[in-house]
Amino acid sequence: MRLTHEEIRFDFGGARFDLERDRDALGWIFSQFLYGEVTGIQVGHWIHHAPDLESASFLARQCVQELAHVRLVRSIFDRLGIEPQPAHRMVRFLATGLMGARWEEHVCLEMALGEGYVLTIFNALQDTIPDAEIVRLLRIATKQEESHVAFGEAATHRAAQDPRVRQRLLGLSLVSLLAMRRMGRGLAARADVTHPVWRHLPAFARHLEAVSELRLQRLGVLEGSVASIAPWRRAAYVARGLASHTTAPLRRRPRRLTSTYLDDPTVARPLVARRAQ
Repeated sequence: MRLTHEEIRFDFGGARFDLERDRDALGWIFSQFLYGEVTGIQVGHWIHHAPDLESASFLARQCVQELAHVRLVRSIFDRLGIEPQPAHRMVRFLATGLMGARWEEHVCLEMALGEGYVLTIFNALQDTIPDAEIVRLLRIATKQEESHVAFGEAATHRAAQDPRVRQRLLGLSLVSLLAMRRMGRGLAARADVTHPVWRHLPAFARHLEAVSELRLQRLGVLEGSVASIAPWRRAAYVARGLASHTTAPLRRRPRRLTSTYLDDPTVARPLVARRAQ
């Protein structure tokens, strides 16, 4: 990954949840993750539209892992003794409403940035939940999420070499960050300032935003900070990104993997290599 574990982690100062007292709050948190893991079915769409067989193979593994995470999160609900509830509208928007219309949007918004959000929060939960079994399950998911983020980062970095693609990804990333900020502020406004963990929520929300900006910088999508971009220019990036995202289905679609596989490095071999075999 482009960020270290130290950069991702947030210091809660040793604060912990209480499983009995905070059962409902933790149930709400894991309900958001459950929705996100179920959207692993969307990966199936991108297997069909992957640019090469190596990427398709990775996505096939990811799809299996995401759906396995559904059972993992279900185990956490069983551990807590509660049932899942519907996801927050902003989570539904980020995971499904902002689903990429092109390959580069998928790897940036859903893998590098979106799963990057999840990774940061998973790390926070491991530090604040005092239950060894839940932490063990989270560590299993975290390791796999790290590989998804790393794949998305590498693919995004390649795509961002094109200035037009970079501007589009920046605009859509700003939409994603805005949605996360709005959700974070809403939760922080209702947080119990006397709770050992929830009192850190405003600072953690700022940390999550800072980590996401740092990731975008290292991917070559963002230069400087979001705050350094003039408001009118930010609005222009967002408008351009959303317009391109909305009109993408009306444009000529890129060739699917079934049309390009014969030229793929996994299948095709240079003539010299074939003769040597």
